[in-house]
Amino acid sequence: MDRRARPVPVARSQHAVRRVDAQGPHTPDGVRGRGHLRWRWARGREYRGWARPRRGRPAGGASRVSGRPPAILALEDGRIFRGEAFGAITETTGEVVFNTAMTGYQEVLSDPSYCGQIVTFTYPLLGNYGVNDEDWESDRLRAQGVVCREVCETPSNWRSTGRLQDLLESRGVPGICGIDTRALTRHLRDQGVMRGCLSAVELDPDLLVDRARRSPAMLGLALADLVTCTEPYWWSEAGPAESVPPGDERRPLAVVMDFGVKYNILRRLRAEGFRVHVVPARTPANEILALDPAGVVLSNGPGDPEPLDFAIRTAVALAREVPTLGICLGHQLLGLAYGGTTRKLKFGHHGVNHPVVERSTGRIEVTSQNHGFTVEPDSLPQAELELTHFSANDGTLEGMVHRQLPVLSCQYHPEASAGPHDARPWFRVFAGMVEARRKGAVAAAARGR
Repeated sequence: MDRRARPVPVARSQHAVRRVDAQGPHTPDGVRGRGHLRWRWARGREYRGWARPRRGRPAGGASRVSGRPPAILALEDGRIFRGEAFGAITETTGEVVFNTAMTGYQEVLSDPSYCGQIVTFTYPLLGNYGVNDEDWESDRLRAQGVVCREVCETPSNWRSTGRLQDLLESRGVPGICGIDTRALTRHLRDQGVMRGCLSAVELDPDLLVDRARRSPAMLGLALADLVTCTEPYWWSEAGPAESVPPGDERRPLAVVMDFGVKYNILRRLRAEGFRVHVVPARTPANEILALDPAGVVLSNGPGDPEPLDFAIRTAVALAREVPTLGICLGHQLLGLAYGGTTRKLKFGHHGVNHPVVERSTGRIEVTSQNHGFTVEPDSLPQAELELTHFSANDGTLEGMVHRQLPVLSCQYHPEASAGPHDARPWFRVFAGMVEARRKGAVAAAARGR
């Protein structure tokens, strides 16, 4: 019997739903040429090697869709990336950052924390499951622009109501695809995030570099006023509401200061049993305390926290009176309120797989993060504040708790969306603080009688 190893035939790749050939023509032996292993003969022996890329298609590149206009991403240091435009055919500037999440692009692009930023997705394919009506984290797209390797033309998902590129076009947000996002990410990692100009209407690189350099720098930029609500509102199971949702009247009141709050923070608070009321960022502390809240949440948001003097003063006043939870920007504001300082990170934390260590237990949480600034731990009064959580990647401060008052904060996103749910207990701890304070007040009132 002939026991020599034989080549194993490789089936053609198929679309997961339609069960037809996923892409283009195949080689005569049934195996696609680009990017697939095939058996070859060399010097009378079989070996397995990479097939040569087909002519007319860029090696290692994304699919080229005919008819797309050219686009350019120009960085302030002079680096130029040429690709193809999708979404709105326009021009924008912003801080170019990279996000390492494989999914959750709709949540990322509608997260107010991305205001003023052009988001590069490191995962090579974007838009493969479309967009829907449930995955919004605010009432609009907030990112300035989108950068990806390849954008899917035919999304397939049971929740999908449309294509990502059509959503971007309808909301006036430009995108660029077909560029080497790995090279861009490595450049940002090594040199730090920087300002950029993304354009599909002006293709002069020198002019676009100049526009990138003239755009506002994130350091010292206060953006909360651009993303906060203009009027207070309540949060119901269906979303924003003008009045208290029926049946919520007896729930403890959580007032959320909106510096760019994500909808899923509001969903998680309501899931923990709160009646949720959202107020604009510049609401004074006395007006918030007049609502008699059981607890206050300082939300996430974009930009540099240090210019937000009004928010820091409010955080000081509220933390003395009611249980307070700070998330992301809210964490930074609490750090500043207790005399700390912040600094800008080289390339920030943007993704859904950031490991965080709880100092007391050594427990690891895999977290969703999106921030470009951090609180310096050595600047905080550790007689008042216990520093509880640190990044396992770079050692930056990720969480703290007041030693006497019901005040706690985390730099990452316990609500996730997108991302893992390891950090959801932060909401339960906050709810426990509120309940303990309420019971203490009831007991004190009973003793007074």
